[in-house]
Amino acid sequence: MDGGRLLRPLEGVQGIYGVGVRYLLDTHVLLWWRQDDPRLPARLNPLLERRGGEEMIFSMVSLWEIAIKRSLGKLRLEGDLAEFARDLEGKHRFRLLGLETPQVVRLERLPQHHGDFFDRMLIAQAIEIGATAVTDDPHWKKYPVKLRW
Repeated sequence: MDGGRLLRPLEGVQGIYGVGVRYLLDTHVLLWWRQDDPRLPARLNPLLERRGGEEMIFSMVSLWEIAIKRSLGKLRLEGDLAEFARDLEGKHRFRLLGLETPQVVRLERLPQHHGDFFDRMLIAQAIEIGATAVTDDPHWKKYPVKLRW
């Protein structure tokens, strides 16, 4: 966890793992990686396994999205959601990003290029913390966010 502090843009400072690059993962990337889904390109495995020491971040927004979709029967995820999050934080040393006021304010100011609330919130978070978003969603290209796929 972030200890209640907002992750801020690095501005030339090295990240906690020695590399000044932060990646915020879209929800589908988390799910595909954890489920060994073939839709996730193999070229992303070194990044997700943090072989280069990158700072990998997943958002409370993604956990919220997963919880809602599971409760509606629209998503299958084996096991407990809390265990899923603990595994990402503990075993894989990903950082969990909470939701902060500046990110919500950024969301309000984003153009309405598409109607997926969760995507828009993740985009706002990536912009606010200076992270590169990892996604294959073509809608994200319409926003002022750095992308990797």
